[in-house]
Amino acid sequence: MNPFKIILSFKVHLLLNLAFFIFTINTCQAQDGKTWLRFEGKEGPGKGRHIVLVSGDDEYRSEEAMPILGKLLAQHYGFTCTVLFPIEPESGHIVPSYQNNIPGLEHLEKADLMILLTRFRELPDEQTQHFHNYILAGKPIIGMRTATHAFHYEKNKNSPFAKYHWRNAEIGWEGGFGQQILGETWVAHHGDHGTEGARALIDGIAQQQDHPILRGVKDIWAASDVYTVKNIPKDAEVLIYGVPTSGMSPESPVNWEKSIMPMAWTKDYQIEGGKKGKVFTTTMGASVDLVSADLRRLIVNAAFWALDMPDKITADMNVSIVGKYEPSMFGFGTFRKGMKVEDFK
Repeated sequence: MNPFKIILSFKVHLLLNLAFFIFTINTCQAQDGKTWLRFEGKEGPGKGRHIVLVSGDDEYRSEEAMPILGKLLAQHYGFTCTVLFPIEPESGHIVPSYQNNIPGLEHLEKADLMILLTRFRELPDEQTQHFHNYILAGKPIIGMRTATHAFHYEKNKNSPFAKYHWRNAEIGWEGGFGQQILGETWVAHHGDHGTEGARALIDGIAQQQDHPILRGVKDIWAASDVYTVKNIPKDAEVLIYGVPTSGMSPESPVNWEKSIMPMAWTKDYQIEGGKKGKVFTTTMGASVDLVSADLRRLIVNAAFWALDMPDKITADMNVSIVGKYEPSMFGFGTFRKGMKVEDFK
């Protein structure tokens, strides 16, 4: 063969490999800020620990709530936080009502903690597999608001993960992921949705016993109403009860005509073939709820508790919001249209 052709062929091959390498590097780097966000932790007790926050609900604006929590945990405490979103593939926009795509769940493989606020998702099996692996590993979970009904399998009922369905009746998996892992599935609104808020009632015994999650937590009012809760296991520890308020402001009086309901609790979980893990669940968590400093404090405390760092929790933890935060009111279709992941950076 002509030596010149050999050299030319080699150069072309080298250039093609180099182009592919550059493309691969750029593509990988482009994902941060394109399909997920990364807030690098620097100094603080959380340095070296990785928290993955998964958004994906079509009512309570988790796409706004999760970035603000991620920023707080990263800047104030040094955790590295990765925030995932429901992405419409065609546009690349965050579309909460698009229930079949949350890119970046592979980050769960190396995560130390997952904070979850999804609703009625039916993801591709290759995405849910990462979620399932996390549960098998027995890693800690914080479930917020609609995480009790995180999954809804309607199209792919033969999926190996269809047991996560919120209305699953399979023995051993009744109520799906919500009931079996978090302690409850969706039941009903206990408060009048959209007209009654929720006043938190701190469990006095847990507070007197200095439960680390309750340190410094005194006053929480949430715009999202109280959920009906009836299935949490007997070994769960209720830390906060909720009662509806007759109105949608922190000053609204308590509606004592309605009973109290568990609104935040801890429990253990373990699935067949998996390790034991622990859970903190709260039925609060809409983006507007996080205006409450003590609700943010509750979540921050729960993160430290979940990561076996209760000794780091003090009553005066910094839970101030990082940057500007103007959350949207909850509701179907109220999400900000055309938003991209980079808009939440």
